[in-house]
Amino acid sequence: MLLLYVAIAVVTFVVVRYVRRNIQYRKLFFQLPIAADYRYTTGTLHAFPGNNEEGMAFNFVKAQKNCYCHVEWIGPVTPVIVAYHPESIRPILKSSAAKSRGSILSTPYDMGLRWLGEGLLISNGGKWARSRRLLTPAFHFDILKQYVDIYNTCADIMLNKMQKLSKKKEPFDIYSLINLDALDVILRCAFSYQSNCQLDESVNSYSAAIGELQALWADRAIKPRYHIEFLYSFTEHGRKFYKLCDVAHAVAEEIIAKRKKELESSSVQVSNRKVKDFLDTLLTARDEDGNGMTALEIRNEVDTFLFEGHDTTASGMTWTLYELAKHPEHQERIYDEVKDVLDGREHLDWNDLPKLEFTTMCIKEGLRLHSAVPFIERTTVEECEINGHVLPPGTRVAIQLWILHHNPHIWEDPHVYNPERFHPDNQANMDPFQFLPFSAGSRNCIGQNFAMNEMKTTIARIISKFKLSVDQKNEVRRVPIVTMKPENKVLLFASARD
Repeated sequence: MLLLYVAIAVVTFVVVRYVRRNIQYRKLFFQLPIAADYRYTTGTLHAFPGNNEEGMAFNFVKAQKNCYCHVEWIGPVTPVIVAYHPESIRPILKSSAAKSRGSILSTPYDMGLRWLGEGLLISNGGKWARSRRLLTPAFHFDILKQYVDIYNTCADIMLNKMQKLSKKKEPFDIYSLINLDALDVILRCAFSYQSNCQLDESVNSYSAAIGELQALWADRAIKPRYHIEFLYSFTEHGRKFYKLCDVAHAVAEEIIAKRKKELESSSVQVSNRKVKDFLDTLLTARDEDGNGMTALEIRNEVDTFLFEGHDTTASGMTWTLYELAKHPEHQERIYDEVKDVLDGREHLDWNDLPKLEFTTMCIKEGLRLHSAVPFIERTTVEECEINGHVLPPGTRVAIQLWILHHNPHIWEDPHVYNPERFHPDNQANMDPFQFLPFSAGSRNCIGQNFAMNEMKTTIARIISKFKLSVDQKNEVRRVPIVTMKPENKVLLFASARD
């Protein structure tokens, strides 16, 4: 009987706390522009069309009207500030705001825990700071330099596939080719792992699994009935998500086990290598107390970097190539630039990359127009003022990068692909928080230089070999989930250059 009374008291306390917090939040947050009419059952989610082109158009209209931010209510009691202007984003990213994490109700980052664990993407506080400090050496320039040869090698495989497809005079899905190329790159660079994934279809279950994981993750985020983890675990949706997590974990564990076996059988220790890859760093990193990473911590980081290290770059390259296919004049400028840089050679090297100025401009505009990572989220840990409104600690802020990159109060003709926006002279006049493809502040993307180098090398190599054009019969639609994915195929034609 005592346990029953305790249980009732705990439930009552939780309910009262949420009711009081809801009343306080309503008073504060209803002073800000709101996404739609508030309902006591769904908040404002009833008006959101979904994670699709219509949902993106819905958010664009909000930016047109409100300029800085608005409030979205996730169900009846959870307000989220949706920010999309440098003046509303800057205070959040420059503060100590943490990745949003919940207790009873899961936040979007909580929803990825089963898959990615407490890796760099999701962890907070001391755990994140320790991992960031231990892993930063894996992205030193001396290590990044050696990866250019791998970018070229993987691109060679993809270019050979494109050559065969071009001879058929039929459109092909550029996303599937690019995605496997990027997966091949991260496996070879970060883990020294030869998978043959570009040629052997039997090993590509991982790529399909993480695509489904993202779709399930994003769908869960906009359905409040799925926000309690315990209840979610009993749903068909949840069981499928957990099963796919096991698929992803199996790949990560295979990579780790293979490296450990190599180290045990090799007379050359990792510590004696001149250059270490990402997995070497994971296995040998030690903090100031001499403690290394646990087996689970290593797997969490492998899962995180295996996903983030290829899926975001695949998105950025796909959408840049799609835009270039619609603009032959930009392709020719890249072709001329790459031809001058290569000067008769086939492969690019490290010293060539800074010379690809227009190629870089085209990639940045592709990242602006399509935002490989559509949004990130933070929770304030102290009072924070945005646009004259003081947000209390514990406020969730969704930083909508795609909306920021299309905010008509910042960008002229925001839906037009115009690489000249990123000419060095023009970019010098931009607000530092106007273009954030890799986030900003202390939690910016640790692998952004790796990603840009890979995208420059791969896109330059493709345009040097082929002229691209779009299949006008195919409607291309986007899905802004964890990364910006195509809803359907991105069909292009390729014709080999002489």
